Parts: sequence; structure tokens; C-alpha cells
Amino acid sequence: MRKSGWTVATGLSSLVLLLTACGGSSSSTTSTTGAASGTATQSTASSAASTGSASSATSSPTSTANAKATHSASAAEKSAEAQPSSNAGVTFPPIGTTVLIVQHSDLGWLMAKADGHVVYTYAKDSKNGAPTCTGSCASVWAPVTGMPKAGPADNFPGTFGVVTGAGGQKVISYNGYPLYTYIGAAPLSTKGNGIGGVWHVIILSEGDISGA
Repeated sequence: MRKSGWTVATGLSSLVLLLTACGGSSSSTTSTTGAASGTATQSTASSAASTGSASSATSSPTSTANAKATHSASAAEKSAEAQPSSNAGVTFPPIGTTVLIVQHSDLGWLMAKADGHVVYTYAKDSKNGAPTCTGSCASVWAPVTGMPKAGPADNFPGTFGVVTGAGGQKVISYNGYPLYTYIGAAPLSTKGNGIGGVWHVIILSEGDISGA
């Protein structure tokens, strides 16, 4: 009986040891698996962090370049706004205005358009009347049209006006007489003066120029 009891006790002790061993193995496996899983998770997180840093590093120069470009464009716009116009202080006459000036020529001081073309009067015209140089005559002598304006440095002794020509055309007059230019003549040329005894330049003087 004693031998049998010892045998049973020995068997029980072996069973306990076996169960303890199995439990320990399971715990060790679980711990190892958890450690591996934790290591993998940490590795993934570290990789993601590295990728984020790389992405940030890659995008950083582009963002900086864009910021600089935007700043430069803004600065250029402000600089352009601050610059005065090259035409600042210059007053241009309204569209349709014809500027007349006192100009020197081989005949002395006379009236001309701002482009230098000398103007003439026609002896067959009547004061304050419509221009009578029409048809074929007008193909050689062009009426001076538009709204008259004296040059900024000129003081004409006479008076400018406007008369109505053929077809309702507005022709500039001086002291009531329509004005013309000789078609094809070069600037400051007076070769039309005296033609047919009826075409004449308008003689002025240097004193008609401000400050002269």
C-alpha cells in the first residue's frame, strides 16, 4: 500500500511538472509573439515617420520656391505701382483735335500743322463761308479738319474756328477762312505758295511764340 501511494504521488508530481512546463512554454510563446508584434509595429511607425520626414524634406524646397516666387511677384507689382508713368504730367489733346503751330520756313515764320505741314488759304473762299475747293481741287489741296488747338508755346494773333464743308465735313478756319494743306508736299515745304495766284501761306512772326 505504501508503494502504491508513493507511486500515485510520484505520478501526480510528474503531471504537475508537465502542466507547468506546458504553461510556461505557452506564456513564453505569447510573450515572444507580443514582442515580435510590438517590434514590427514600432518598425512600421518608425518607417512611416521616416517617410513623412522625407516627404516633408522633398516638398520643403518646392514650397519655399513657391513662397519666394509669390513674394517676388508681389514686390514687382508694388514696384510697378510705385513707378510714375513716362507720360506723367503730359496732357494729350482729345481725339479729333488738330494742333496748329508757329513754324519757321524759307519764307519766314508761318502757320503749320503740328506734323510740320504748312497750311494755306484759298483766295476764292469767302470769310466764314464753306470751302470752295472741292472735287478735283480737293484732290490736290486737302482741307484741314478736326477741332483746332494752338500749340502750347504759340500765341496766334487771329482766331480759329470751324466751317462746314462738303458732306458736312468740319474744316478749320483762321479769321474765318478755311485752311488747306498741299497734298504731297514735305514738312516745312512752301512750294504751294502763290500757285495760280490764289494759294497763300499765313505769315506770322517769331513774336507769336511764347518766350521768343
